[in-house]
Amino acid sequence: MEERITADPAICGGEACVKGTRVPVYVVLDFLGAGDSIEDVLKEYPQLEREDVLACIRYASQLAKEEIEVLEPLQKC
Repeated sequence: MEERITADPAICGGEACVKGTRVPVYVVLDFLGAGDSIEDVLKEYPQLEREDVLACIRYASQLAKEEIEVLEPLQKC
């Protein structure tokens, strides 16, 4: 997991958040997905740093990667 992202059951119900804050990763991504800039996010959440926003993007990227496992064909009995 990203150094700047944490998930603690005692904070925001265990949602992935920016470390040291109560700002969930999905909130940052919602802003960006709606067309807001990183600067817009930082204005709305001044406790965040640019690297926090970038960490949210990297975290989401890791979650979106699919691992494909090639299975051996089944042998006929």
